[in-house]
Amino acid sequence: MGVLNVTPDSFSDGGNYFAPDRALNQARHLLDEGADLLDIGGESTRPGAPPVSVQEELDRVLPVIEFLRAESSVPLSIDTTKAVVAEAAMAAGANFINDISGLQFDEQMAEVAARTGAGLFVMHTPGRPEVMQQNTGYIDLLGEVIDFLRQAAETAQAAGVARQAIAIDPGIGFGKSVVGNLQLIQQLDRLVATGYPVLLGPSRKSFIGQILHQQDPAQRLAGTLASVALGVERGAQIFRVHDVRPAREAALVAWAVREGELPASIT
Repeated sequence: MGVLNVTPDSFSDGGNYFAPDRALNQARHLLDEGADLLDIGGESTRPGAPPVSVQEELDRVLPVIEFLRAESSVPLSIDTTKAVVAEAAMAAGANFINDISGLQFDEQMAEVAARTGAGLFVMHTPGRPEVMQQNTGYIDLLGEVIDFLRQAAETAQAAGVARQAIAIDPGIGFGKSVVGNLQLIQQLDRLVATGYPVLLGPSRKSFIGQILHQQDPAQRLAGTLASVALGVERGAQIFRVHDVRPAREAALVAWAVREGELPASIT
């Protein structure tokens, strides 16, 4: 899953692809690097990020989705917590909804996903981006994350979303300490055991920067690749990344080592 932030303030690439023509060029680059899915977001969810209005978010993402759908059949995901934005994005040609709130922030999101036939990614977060890092303590981090995600998936199914259309995301970097992020990746097999496909999004995150003493997110590639490889080893199936080609190559090698055979895509 290639990250396409159409925002002025995302933590890693804010402003780089804010203009529609630059976003479209970046999308083509991500596809050339081997992205299977593009995740388009019009509101930054970095720690401390302020919310944007529905109209502003629509103005940012819809032109990009429409341009991409006009020239490509690549699956597209809309990264939003607003049901109105999700519905408009699906009408414009998106295929998936990526809700970082796990259906918490907008009670209409599950119904929109069901009505539009969207695939649905639900992520764990303890609160909105502007406050989520103020309390990163848990009694049982893994247990609480798993319970949260199971409930989100059950809410979606109760609204009419098919179980096979749902994937879960532990929310690396969202309301977690460095140690908490490490524990989530270390014990990722417990999320895999729920039976839902697991999406992992470690790309350029601050826990990597703290381990490597690297303040520049763009210089955290090696740490991202280590996280991707370990995620593959523990059973994650989808990886949300900024640097598609190296992440894809790391995933292929990790999968080949885990399985003891060449991936089908290169045999």
